[in-house]
Amino acid sequence: MNAYDLVVAGAGPGGYVAALRAARLGARVCLVERERLGGTCLHRGCIPTKALHATAKQLSALSAAAVHGISINGLDFDPIRAMARKDAVVKRLEQGIVNLVKQAGIDLFYGDAVLDGAGRLRVHRSGMSALIRARAIVLATGSRPVRPKLLKPVDKNVLTSDEILVMQNLPSSMLVLGGGYIGCELAGILARFGVKVTLVEQRPQLLENQDADGVRLVTQGLQRLGVEILTGTTLQQVENNFGVHATFADGRSLQFDKVLASVGRIPNTEGLKLAEAGVALADGAVQVDENMQTSLPGVYAIGDLTGSVMLAHVAMHHAECAVAHILGTSGPIRGIDQQVPSVVFTQPELAQVGVSEAVCLSRGLAVKVGRFSFQGSGKALCDGAGEGLVKLVADAQNGQLLGAMIVGENASTLIAEVAAAIGAGMKAHQLAAIVHAHPTLSEIVQEAARDLDHQAIHKPFKKDAG
Repeated sequence: MNAYDLVVAGAGPGGYVAALRAARLGARVCLVERERLGGTCLHRGCIPTKALHATAKQLSALSAAAVHGISINGLDFDPIRAMARKDAVVKRLEQGIVNLVKQAGIDLFYGDAVLDGAGRLRVHRSGMSALIRARAIVLATGSRPVRPKLLKPVDKNVLTSDEILVMQNLPSSMLVLGGGYIGCELAGILARFGVKVTLVEQRPQLLENQDADGVRLVTQGLQRLGVEILTGTTLQQVENNFGVHATFADGRSLQFDKVLASVGRIPNTEGLKLAEAGVALADGAVQVDENMQTSLPGVYAIGDLTGSVMLAHVAMHHAECAVAHILGTSGPIRGIDQQVPSVVFTQPELAQVGVSEAVCLSRGLAVKVGRFSFQGSGKALCDGAGEGLVKLVADAQNGQLLGAMIVGENASTLIAEVAAAIGAGMKAHQLAAIVHAHPTLSEIVQEAARDLDHQAIHKPFKKDAG
């Protein structure tokens, strides 16, 4: 007889959401976690970086206070206090999850999870082992940073995003390897904190899968913060010599105090004994169907473990899909990847949802593009945030919204409107017809929607010839 309806391995954003959702639906649930509730996102990812990003934005605002007629003398930054604030935010959110789990009546066990077959999960801790039986199992063990082969496994001068977010003393200089969202976010934060940062990306541009117009503004923003950006080159050799001496493929040879490796993440499948239990993997990731079920009936996998888009909100969505299938309730289904927004918290922020203009063109799709600059927004200029752009992509024939890119102040919030519009199947003229409050940044989205049909009010236009 099964003791539980559901056991969840991993209490990150996917795992704890799966447990809470199932408990709310009346299931008896057990949650297994190796370390702390909240997972990588809360302790070594999304939340600590955004707390530090907020501090960096405050520094930028204070540095620009003179334009508002505000004089600040003796501006001083204490990184230890900034880190303490970040830790306080994390602790508060962690306690919130702990309280939710307790209130939901979820049994919580700490230890290493090992799949022991369909309906069986073994938990190891301090030399002891316990077998948990359940009607269904959700694996949500997340991912971990990749460490390049050139960098020694144990080196105090080589950091991943895990180590840098608990660092108390800032180095004078930092080499950031990898121009993805993690590398760009941390490069901007460190530079704002006074670290001399060099950001290296082997591809021709940073943020490879993001819209080129948005990446251009993000690149310029990083450069204004003092970040040196090297694209189209790779690290060839690393030597520890009073810090880190790095040699690159383009012949450059530079010295740094520390190196941050931000070249990607890999699923945490080690130790779970998935293959032995009959769970199929491909390229180190767990294979799942449209319901998040693995090749072993009754065993599900969600989030980073599946090798899909490694974002916390994707894991949360996967959790909802899996629980709905397990308990036979109505709920979301997988397959909305085109509607999942992504955000890069740089200065300025960069957000994207749906299909980009470049992807549409590569697929031979006939599209039209609407654009509107933050420079045309009264609210953006009042806020001193005139740098930015909203770019919408729609089907050229019927005006169906396909995608969006927003770069600028509050892009992380503004993208939600377009994501909702795409999810609802709206067309450009429908989004344009919605009344937006004035003066707000959201009007930029409306004007971009109008521009898809060349009807933007606050944008110059040319009358047709003849």
